[in-house]
Amino acid sequence: MNGADTAFVLISAALVMVMTPGLAFFYGGMVRVKSALNMLMMSFVSMGIVSVLWVLYGYSLAFGADNGGVIGNFDHIGLKGIDTTTLTGGDEGIPVFAFALFQLMFAVLTPALMSGALADRVKFSAWGLFIALWATVVYFPVAHWVWAEGGWLYELEVIDFAGGTAVHINAGIGALAAVLVVGRRIGFRDDPMRPHSLPLVMLGAALLWFGWFGFNAGSALAADGTAATMALNTQVAPGAAMLGWLAYERVRHGAFTTLGAASGAVAGLVAITPAGAHVNAMGAILIGLLAGAACSWAVSLKYKLGYDDSLDVVGVHLVGGIIGTLLVGILAVDGAGGAGQFGKQAVGAFSVMAYSFAVSWLLAKLIQSTIGFRADEDDEVAGLDQVFHAETAYDASAVGSSSGVRGTAVRGSGALRTRGNSDGSSDGSSDGSTETNQKVDA
Repeated sequence: MNGADTAFVLISAALVMVMTPGLAFFYGGMVRVKSALNMLMMSFVSMGIVSVLWVLYGYSLAFGADNGGVIGNFDHIGLKGIDTTTLTGGDEGIPVFAFALFQLMFAVLTPALMSGALADRVKFSAWGLFIALWATVVYFPVAHWVWAEGGWLYELEVIDFAGGTAVHINAGIGALAAVLVVGRRIGFRDDPMRPHSLPLVMLGAALLWFGWFGFNAGSALAADGTAATMALNTQVAPGAAMLGWLAYERVRHGAFTTLGAASGAVAGLVAITPAGAHVNAMGAILIGLLAGAACSWAVSLKYKLGYDDSLDVVGVHLVGGIIGTLLVGILAVDGAGGAGQFGKQAVGAFSVMAYSFAVSWLLAKLIQSTIGFRADEDDEVAGLDQVFHAETAYDASAVGSSSGVRGTAVRGSGALRTRGNSDGSSDGSSDGSTETNQKVDA
């Protein structure tokens, strides 16, 4: 066992874990106040559901011995056959438990990414079921394709260092499929749906960026030059993407927005994820600039095409993931680039898209047809926080009469809360959404 590399992987796993609550804050600030807690919970619950499934059978399906290049086996159900002395194959000298923990954090984050597309309008219980099914029949197999020895994309030599296909394209296209089944929010295109807390969005983006160093550099599974290259590019690419997004936003819409800065940084992080270990810093800057501008443009497509991707999961994660996955075939400096590699990258990106879209659509349709995926109309209008969690994000009653809130006490789950009935909007009726001025104009 290599103690230094093991410590590096364990620390990286902890950094990736921070990304899921960071994502919760990032998304939570973007929604209207009446569903802020629900948005937080949609990310947090993934840590519970996927962690249990990963131990029960997820690790075995993703990284067990190969079955035809498609899926692992059941040899490690309940992590059977693995103990503290079991090391990964190859030269890493990493305990399998450390590797399994690191990969678990990826499995937790990926379905949580999809939650932003469905904000404000799905049943919490249905969302939990969707996570469990989606992780089982979409994420675990695709992770095997891409990262497990014997997986068909692994054997094709598709480059995906840290998750452009298995994480971001997978989640982005899966979110689009679910959105098409669930439908649009009430008031989409008509009502203002601006973010209720941009400071919360910026905090979430900062936590994501911080955790992404573990996500990307940790994928080297060693504290070496590859990890250092990936860490450098994990700083450079999102910085360039932020500038690209803001430049497009200023030219197209006349303002530099805080939401644009946060979204641009995330777009750059997404795009560098598959490519960062194989490109130099100049390549990272180019990838970032292209991802920032392209993703800023892509978020407006939902208005033209009519799908309600609430928090721009498709525009950022799907588009950013495709850009990074394809460009590594052109910009790789370690001899991996060229037309042949670009073709392999295209096969990897679009095969994951096709599989994930089809299966995600079927899962969402199955849930909608049985227990119902979409929340009731009255619940959606009232706000999902009170309906599903019996709580509110902010206690307006503490503000006093000067706020103009005339609260009615509501008791539930042992806590006293306030349901406002004035334009103080303690019931969550304040307008808020991800759309900045640029998106409303679109």
